[in-house]
Amino acid sequence: MSLEAVTAGLKEKIGEDCGLGAVLKFDFGDNGILVLDATQVPNILSNEDADAGCTIAISIENFMDMAAGKLDGTSAFMSGKLKIQGDMGIAMKLVPLLS
Repeated sequence: MSLEAVTAGLKEKIGEDCGLGAVLKFDFGDNGILVLDATQVPNILSNEDADAGCTIAISIENFMDMAAGKLDGTSAFMSGKLKIQGDMGIAMKLVPLLS
């Protein structure tokens, strides 16, 4: 799956206002970056690097598995498939958005 497909899929899933109220960055390593700025409505999704309150490092494959309900976020974190830098509270708010 490409970064563009992930970006489009997340945009469709969250709509105009996901209610997160923060800036969250997904770092997909060599596959790129996805930044969700939910401090404004409509929320903005971008593939440009930006400062964020929380950064989640995960592979695109594992991200897709989480979004599809095949991979539990806690399990991914505990096994090292997902790494969080910054405000853990922002990451915790993400769980219901992906389900």
